[in-house]
Amino acid sequence: MSTAVAPTVNGGAPEEAHVTETGEVVLRSTESREARTHRISMGVLLTLLGLVLVWLSFSTKGTAEFALSDAFAEKKLPTLRLPGLPVVITCAVILLAIGLAFILVRIRGALTGWLGTLAGLALAIGFLTWAAAGRGLPFQVANQLNGTILLATPLVLGALCGIMCERAGVVNVAIEGQMLVAAFTAAVVGSSTKSITFAIIGAVIAGVLMAAMLALFAIRYLVDQVVLGVVINLFASGLTGFLFNQLVQPNSAKWNAAPTMKAIDLSRWTTKIPGIGDTAGMQFISTLFSQTVLVYIAILSVLVCWFVLYRTKWGLRIRSVGEHPKAADTVGINVHAIQWSAVLFGGVFAGLGGAFFTVGSIGAFNKDITVGNGFIALAAVIMGRWHPVLASIIALFFGFITQMATQLQTLSTPMPSQFLLMLPYIATIIAVAGLVGRVRAPAHDGVPYVK
Repeated sequence: MSTAVAPTVNGGAPEEAHVTETGEVVLRSTESREARTHRISMGVLLTLLGLVLVWLSFSTKGTAEFALSDAFAEKKLPTLRLPGLPVVITCAVILLAIGLAFILVRIRGALTGWLGTLAGLALAIGFLTWAAAGRGLPFQVANQLNGTILLATPLVLGALCGIMCERAGVVNVAIEGQMLVAAFTAAVVGSSTKSITFAIIGAVIAGVLMAAMLALFAIRYLVDQVVLGVVINLFASGLTGFLFNQLVQPNSAKWNAAPTMKAIDLSRWTTKIPGIGDTAGMQFISTLFSQTVLVYIAILSVLVCWFVLYRTKWGLRIRSVGEHPKAADTVGINVHAIQWSAVLFGGVFAGLGGAFFTVGSIGAFNKDITVGNGFIALAAVIMGRWHPVLASIIALFFGFITQMATQLQTLSTPMPSQFLLMLPYIATIIAVAGLVGRVRAPAHDGVPYVK
């Protein structure tokens, strides 16, 4: 049997042509160097995480309790009690087996996603079981899921802002600054008008104005877009800090006391469902999804962004401008106009994300209240491969890790509190290093187009 290597077709994996004894030619796809590196690095990472669980198992004692219902729920769901050591060891074995499988076997297709999901579940269950075992307090599952949704909301909106900009070829490092100015505007407008609606409108306008600044210097004056994003972030921090010291802080009762959104009580409708409306399970679901309007706006925004990018002519033009602006210009598309519209549309999402920090939560503004969420949203854009749905899932992952770190502090785990605060960022580094692999940005992302 002879073998020859066929060239790559459409960027896919190269193929080996095997000639059998009967003269039949059989094509078999080979594994590219990047895919092999990603597969092995993922296997090494999962193996190391499995070894970490094995190490944690030596300090696992007692039973882990997981409370499924909220502490103030009228009808309680049963509390799960898991034997600590067997569960941690089982999860460690699953991680080690999957890690070694990635190292030794060429795994591709849908099986990669399923094994990665199983590994993630094993890691989460094993780690939480170790943290809750023998602590005397149950781990509040309802609070964990509820907090995940809340923390992920501004990240989802910020990620959508970045996706709209970068799909059009404009790098947006200024998501943090856009959300910061929007949060300040929402607090001041909401405090002066006592209206949440006007506060959100003001935040959206502020986000669009900051996006216009980004578009002006990046598209019109061809400023380096990464440097421009850093400058806009510093400008936003300095501007809001100065106005806060000079205007807001001396008269907080007038300018920094905005009304806050109330969660929508779904139990008013779910209890009317015949047969299951008054069960504890339905009460758990209604508690979990009883969120503020901004949470539902974020969910709707993901669908809108996906529909715009992949089901409309405007979205096709945005993606074509980000991939090959010269070709788009050749067929009559106004490249700069499409980029302006995409950046300004992304500013709407940034404004909504900024409003969440004030009228969506505490109703007041503090210096640098966004605390780096814009940069985490930018990481979600890259890890989500510039896709609205995938980026939103990554934002939920960040929200889950952040809420878990907060929850673990109440369980008196032996893990230092400083490490718990670092946990979301460590998880980000791990995910970028091993789980995402090589990603490809839009071809002309960050490259100014000169006609």
